[in-house]
Amino acid sequence: MRKRSKNARVLIYSHDTFGLGHLRRCRSIAQSLVEHRKGMSVLILSGCPIIGSFDFRTRVDFVRIPGVVKLRNGEYSSLSLHLDVSEVMELRASIIHHTARIFQPDLFIVDKEPLGLRGELTETLRMLKGMGTPLILGLRDVMDDPWLLSREWDRKNAIPALRDFYDEIWVYGLPHICDPLAGIELPEGVAQRVSYTGYLRRHLPTYSRAATSPMAHYDKPYILVTTGGGGDGEQLVDWVLRAYESDPSIPNPALVLLGPFMSHRRRSAFQTRVGRLHNVEAITFDAHVEHLMKKAVGIVSMGGYNTFCEILSFDKPTVIIPRRQPRMEQFIRASRAQKLGLVCMLSDECGREPARMAQALRDLPNQGRPSEVVVPGLLDGLECINRSVEDWINYRKETAVQFAS
Repeated sequence: MRKRSKNARVLIYSHDTFGLGHLRRCRSIAQSLVEHRKGMSVLILSGCPIIGSFDFRTRVDFVRIPGVVKLRNGEYSSLSLHLDVSEVMELRASIIHHTARIFQPDLFIVDKEPLGLRGELTETLRMLKGMGTPLILGLRDVMDDPWLLSREWDRKNAIPALRDFYDEIWVYGLPHICDPLAGIELPEGVAQRVSYTGYLRRHLPTYSRAATSPMAHYDKPYILVTTGGGGDGEQLVDWVLRAYESDPSIPNPALVLLGPFMSHRRRSAFQTRVGRLHNVEAITFDAHVEHLMKKAVGIVSMGGYNTFCEILSFDKPTVIIPRRQPRMEQFIRASRAQKLGLVCMLSDECGREPARMAQALRDLPNQGRPSEVVVPGLLDGLECINRSVEDWINYRKETAVQFAS
């Protein structure tokens, strides 16, 4: 076992099988932790194929484990390697376990999946628990419809892991907006380990490549249309483009962020349509999306967790068009946020008529801003996490001293 020092270590597991949400949330936490405490090192375990496209502060690094992708039938497949998925999972579990054993973290934060993808964290959790390492499960504000989440966690045997492994469960939101564990029968004592941090405030990047963003010098007032990773954003982009195609007089132009995981065929088709419009531009990806958010007069989004945090942080009038499949997460979040007056939601259940979207785009810049609604603790997430990590690191030091004496 390594000699304890003031230079604390935190290991973060990012559950990555679709999109960028998990990685971006974990990255925000990691960046804040090293900014808050000198000498701290944070290592992120991630299967995201484009993790190297993001900036990381000094003392934040990552281990890229082999990626997997979830198929339409619910099964998983290797993202890049010509290996059976069972071989990929064995390789991932081995890399995670070996990294944790060598890194010997003072704290282990697990994103979303209590046992990791297909149980790949089980042996690592058991090992770290035996070493006395505090284990934290971090959950976004909304997971899914409670009934569906309960079935999923029963199937994955995840609920006993909350009792057996985790010292705390952090919910990156507020209970009066959503309780992600509502409706789940928790083991005795687990509910007392749950705490709500508030949402994770975002800031403009001030380091490294921020000035080289592909749209850094885009100075027109525009509406930002963002699909997140883009893997499921085709309907949103199509609806916005049809609005501009049918109504060229929409006052504000649109900048469409297609997303790195949108298929090449669909991206090409959208770029062709954009090329015919004088008031729409599109790019695939910008690792510094915060700059695009800050400069926009309004946002059109599907309402994923990270985009929602950015909407609140940069105080932007927003229209959310949430998906309902394969999870109800975005719809639940958008519905609750609309009731509070933080955003407006536009449902596509009754069809995607271009005129409806065109009117929403016209109204968007004059829509209320999130800051007009007072919600105590709304964006306190990173501050709360920093305090909790500091407490756990100090506790770890104290117990190590007691054990040594």
